Amino acid sequence: MGERTPEQAGKGIEIREITEQEIPVWDRAVMRGFLSPHHPEGNDARRKQFEPGRWQAAFDHTAGGSCVATYRSLDLELTVPGGATLPVNAITGVTVTSTHRRRGLLSGMMHRDLAAARERGSVAAVLSAAEYNIYGRFGFGPSTRAHGWRIDIGRSGGLRAGLPEAPGGRIDFAELAEIRRIGPELHNRWRLLQPGALSRPPTWWPLETGELTLPSRGWKEPFNALHRDTDGQVTGLVTYRVDGKWDGSLADGTLTVTDFLALDRATATALWRLVLSVDWVRRVEVGNIGPDDPLPLLLVNPRAATPHEGNYDFTWLRLLDLPAAFGARSYATPGRVILQVDDPLGWTTGRWALEASPDGTGRCTPTDDTPDLTLGVSELSSLYLGAETAPRLAAAALVTEHTPTAAARLDLLLRTPLKAWNPDYV
Repeated sequence: MGERTPEQAGKGIEIREITEQEIPVWDRAVMRGFLSPHHPEGNDARRKQFEPGRWQAAFDHTAGGSCVATYRSLDLELTVPGGATLPVNAITGVTVTSTHRRRGLLSGMMHRDLAAARERGSVAAVLSAAEYNIYGRFGFGPSTRAHGWRIDIGRSGGLRAGLPEAPGGRIDFAELAEIRRIGPELHNRWRLLQPGALSRPPTWWPLETGELTLPSRGWKEPFNALHRDTDGQVTGLVTYRVDGKWDGSLADGTLTVTDFLALDRATATALWRLVLSVDWVRRVEVGNIGPDDPLPLLLVNPRAATPHEGNYDFTWLRLLDLPAAFGARSYATPGRVILQVDDPLGWTTGRWALEASPDGTGRCTPTDDTPDLTLGVSELSSLYLGAETAPRLAAAALVTEHTPTAAARLDLLLRTPLKAWNPDYV
């Protein structure tokens, strides 16, 4: 049976899970919501993604049963500081038709899905927010940032001399079938080294290598290069496209990096050396390589790297289980901070003691002690991975400090050597 919120009662709108046979209707509504044309040939890829019970839609029975809102979720893993992974509920495909806004449709689908996620044992939920002001009211907060660069190759001077590179390593271009075979294992090794990284769903590699296609994404075959060490083990991958532009008789191409995985700095150096040496390319564009990545400092002239305009909040996180979440990650220093948390859905509302031990382990438990800080679950979710700071949120009046220096103490607890980062849209 479908569910209706009080705002929907009597309006003929039903929220329910869809069947596999309804994928074309659902996909047409998604494409409308994202202002893209519907392509029936994309239905095969959608069927590969389909998971019964995880795809929702709202149907307006006063308009012939048309699909007016969409939503789906899937299970992924999130790497947290210290290298542990947590089960998370990843949300995507969220749309509400412009004719049916402000009727509680997103709220109905979101509440239903998050409640089911908690029952399944998901410790948090994640999503990529197309608009900033939508998801805070459900307890989400920005938890990682996208950060990329544009590099003028001529001005860069190339890579500095003396950078670490693996002796005996080699780079070879790879066919798509090899990437489909090698990519998943390489990514699984890489993501355990990167706090904030998410696992990739089974359809990720088929979609990125053209085995499955969603026409709305405009897939075009890229170049793929693999780095191997002296033992022949794959330690890195770079995927890029080149636009092939010319300015009269002068090459004026832009190389755009779409995937970059390196298990160590030596591999990263070798892959960047390849990228910066491609013929007929004047600019390299890297849309999202992480806020702490040293790429500009590898150049002879770091000023040749200018920030990408797409540098903004990227992964949004919503904590669902505070004891499980804070018990899984590691901590930079011992300490104790009492948090008064407000949750619009009530799941994490309460007073909590966040405690870290000298060995880097920690826990979050209910307490009656006087709070040091008051904050919403949105702000706590932003702080969880260490990519945001408590003093900054306090300065923005998003966190209330009751005990002097409490925000600074919380920041010391949650700080990470490098900021959490995730390269993939949910």
